[in-house]
Amino acid sequence: METMTDKKQKYGMVIDLDKCNGCGACTVACSIENNIPPALEKMNKRNSLTWLNITTVSNNEQFPKSESVFVPMFCQQCEKETPCMTVCPQNAVDIDPSTGIVGQVPQRCLGCRYCMAACPYHARYFNWWDPTWTEGMKKQLNPDVSPRMRGVVEKCNFCHGRLHAAKQKAASQGNREINPTDYVPACVESCPNKAITFGDLNEATTAVAQSAKNENTFQFLSRLGTEPKVYYHSEKKWVRAMAEKSLTRTQQEGFHG
Repeated sequence: METMTDKKQKYGMVIDLDKCNGCGACTVACSIENNIPPALEKMNKRNSLTWLNITTVSNNEQFPKSESVFVPMFCQQCEKETPCMTVCPQNAVDIDPSTGIVGQVPQRCLGCRYCMAACPYHARYFNWWDPTWTEGMKKQLNPDVSPRMRGVVEKCNFCHGRLHAAKQKAASQGNREINPTDYVPACVESCPNKAITFGDLNEATTAVAQSAKNENTFQFLSRLGTEPKVYYHSEKKWVRAMAEKSLTRTQQEGFHG
């Protein structure tokens, strides 16, 4: 008797840093898609809410050799020894075995912020304030994503609402598997330079799987062994060296988004 088993996906991204121009379209699209409220006047870089930061990094050379890149940084979707999941006392962090996506359950989170301390990528954010929306902005809230309350930690989840929508569409057509073109995160869709490639890393024929194996593709802090599913690509040697913090941080670095 033949047994049918669900296919195991491992969703991931490759971000081409040589194409990213730091325009911030991905941060805006992420906020709109995931109902991330706008900053209040009393907020600053430390207590505002975002799921995606763009950092500017320079090679510390003088003109005309000076170069810089923009690094979009969000949850790296660690595959092994996931630091945030290991330290959470509430089991508010889990990994979907069918997709590999690291999820955050706001209803379980008690706001201890152990996960924020454990995350080596500083890709988690504490929600200090109840969301505030203007009357006009309430009309554009995404009905597929619930706004979160204050007192919980938030992070990127590869636009989980879009994944569910793709699954519902596949089910309505009698399919067990989603069409890959139906599941594209907002940051990927909004990038004007097509710097982000997204898809199933387990599928060898996908562009993201092939790009992840390129010799000039790398992971940040790979020496930690957490095996992020977010990869970065650059043809520049100094950019790849940056991923292991072999460069000294300078005042030229700045944050956007």
